[in-house]
Amino acid sequence: QGDHRRRPDAFRDDANQMITRLVIIATLWLAALPASADTVVAARTIRAQTLLAPGDLAMIEGEVAGAIPTIDEALGLEARVMLYSGRPVFAGDIGPAAIIDRNQIVSLVYSHGGLSIHADGRALSRAAVGDVIRVMNLSSKTTVSGVVAPDGTIHVGGLAAH
Repeated sequence: QGDHRRRPDAFRDDANQMITRLVIIATLWLAALPASADTVVAARTIRAQTLLAPGDLAMIEGEVAGAIPTIDEALGLEARVMLYSGRPVFAGDIGPAAIIDRNQIVSLVYSHGGLSIHADGRALSRAAVGDVIRVMNLSSKTTVSGVVAPDGTIHVGGLAAH
């Protein structure tokens, strides 16, 4: 007669086992989630063409898609657009510092094989190393495009195309 009846505390034991299982499952599920990332934001309003220093940037909790995750990635780069205080800094908002300014007189170099031609030109925009820039040849008044070299010369045609 007593085999079919449960002990009075049997219900409590079942509830404790169920709660323990739920805690274990919840812990495993939370451990599988990615850790929350931080996002870089502007600490103050920063004008375009400003080189970024540590005091210009701050970190906030939470991940914003496309935003820079660490301050180190942005230090020493130049703001390409206005960065507003408290707003995330995106990769497209910053870049290498420009070494060529608009209207600056630059050297144009065309090299192909043993042939090398040098001319002076006027930059039609700002540009950093590796950027493609339009330049007006001062002799012929024609506009050409070339790649900015680390020494500030603009390589057109020949090696620039490679």
